[in-house]
Amino acid sequence: MKSILITGCSSGIGYATAKQLQQLGWRVFASCRQPADVARLQAEGLECLLLDVTDSAHIAAALAHIEAATGGTLDALFCNAGYGQTGAVEDIPRPALREQYETNVFGAWECIVAAMRVFRRQGHGRVLVNSSILGFAAMPWRGAYNSSKFALEGLCDTLRGEIHGSGIFVSLLEPGPIATRFRPNALVKFRQYINIDASVHRADYQAQLQRLQKEGDAAPFTLSADACAAVCVKALQAPRPKARYAVTVPTHVFWYLKRLLPTTAFDWALRRAVSGQGKNGT
Repeated sequence: MKSILITGCSSGIGYATAKQLQQLGWRVFASCRQPADVARLQAEGLECLLLDVTDSAHIAAALAHIEAATGGTLDALFCNAGYGQTGAVEDIPRPALREQYETNVFGAWECIVAAMRVFRRQGHGRVLVNSSILGFAAMPWRGAYNSSKFALEGLCDTLRGEIHGSGIFVSLLEPGPIATRFRPNALVKFRQYINIDASVHRADYQAQLQRLQKEGDAAPFTLSADACAAVCVKALQAPRPKARYAVTVPTHVFWYLKRLLPTTAFDWALRRAVSGQGKNGT
């Protein structure tokens, strides 16, 4: 039975991937940051651990638990935990940036390092990292999140070169709009860290608030978490997985636009993609 650790399983892509892999016969070690979510998933029949990726002790304890439960093996790691900090670059305070990177980058990095010790010992393993369309297409109002995903892309591209020929594979998942709790979670951090009234962008932030509070899909071509999870399953089970898995029409479109257009034209396309979200979206 293959085994996997998935971070950020309380809802969305992590939760859907855990359920699909479990149905396919994998031993899934799902993980959540909140004890209430751990209890909920356990009640649903998932093997769920308490894991806050910003806490090194949590990561060490999770890997120790898995190795004890499996006899020292682990076949795959899916670094899915993360959230989006909205706000203009000039309005992001250092605590917000530090918190964004602790979750999105440093937590994933440390989980990979911990899993690599197992993978190296056994001579095989899979790493799947949840990046984003914003990991290569930097749209306005998302500087903290964009840069954290760009960092993950650099991490995985580097690691892929270092593990070549080892029997270990690393892949990036690059979703566009997916129906998850991403916007409600981003709204909490937006209100926590952005001083709207003191910003030169205060009028534009009203559009941001409307977007983050909107019910239902906020962008065209939005896919379900289950549809994205199916791509995760494909990546994890492929004999030779691809370096990148683009999910949703916008991701595919912007991937090609970045390669075809001059930078100034691509910048214009990125601004158009967020039109209606403030003056810089035109």
